Amino acid sequence: MSRKRKHKKHEEHVDESWLLPYADLLTLLLALFIVLFATSSIDAQKFNKISDSFSSVLHGGEGLLESNTSMTSGNETSSTVTDPINEEEKKEETIEAAVTPEVSEEEKNKAALEAAEREELQQIQEKIETYIKDKDLSNKFSADLTDEGLLLTINDNVLFNSGSSEVSVNDEEIAREISDLLVMDPPREVIISGHTDNVPISTSSYHSNWELSVMRSVNFMKVVLENDKLDPRWFSAKGYGEFKPIASNDTAEGKEKNRRVEVLILPRTAKTE
Repeated sequence: MSRKRKHKKHEEHVDESWLLPYADLLTLLLALFIVLFATSSIDAQKFNKISDSFSSVLHGGEGLLESNTSMTSGNETSSTVTDPINEEEKKEETIEAAVTPEVSEEEKNKAALEAAEREELQQIQEKIETYIKDKDLSNKFSADLTDEGLLLTINDNVLFNSGSSEVSVNDEEIAREISDLLVMDPPREVIISGHTDNVPISTSSYHSNWELSVMRSVNFMKVVLENDKLDPRWFSAKGYGEFKPIASNDTAEGKEKNRRVEVLILPRTAKTE
């Protein structure tokens, strides 16, 4: 009898077919978390690039999230993905839009008031310039509309003798005529300031140009306020000595320009201390 050939029992192989779907599942989960993280902080263009990359790897070119969630098509941009930063900016823009009309209206009113003030000051300037022309004082007087207000400049030799702070008797009439030009309804604040050149002065009455300039502005203001149509509460006097020159003190002509009295008519919108 032939001997039966013994067959060796083959070892059973462990079934590893479950690894494939498990690996696919892990890959998909990884892709999902990456996409979710990316969409929370990137814009639509970057999101499309990520989507295309995963599509090529996992589905041979089919969009990973293609369908109604497409970010862009040609020149069209979808709004299905929201950027938290952009959303916050939109909220701020909405708040600003709600506040802006009120601010704009206030600014508009302010601009209209300033324009009206400037027009009134121009009318006063025309009146002063007419007076200067009629009196043939164009080489001694000037009226300029500045950022501060309407500035009337008077050379000191029109009103004062050299080294004196008293308005000369011959020029008191000019001071009174100027006072008539300052009658306004409603009144405006008026600042009268005295200025000198840089030549030192030391007399029994004044020890410095500063003192001389202050007293010239005060004494001129006193003559102006003799006009009972003017309210003293709207007037003030200052003295700057040689410290606010408008020309060089190196020439006689420059020194003459620096020796002056200024009358500043302020707009009613001006803020003063």
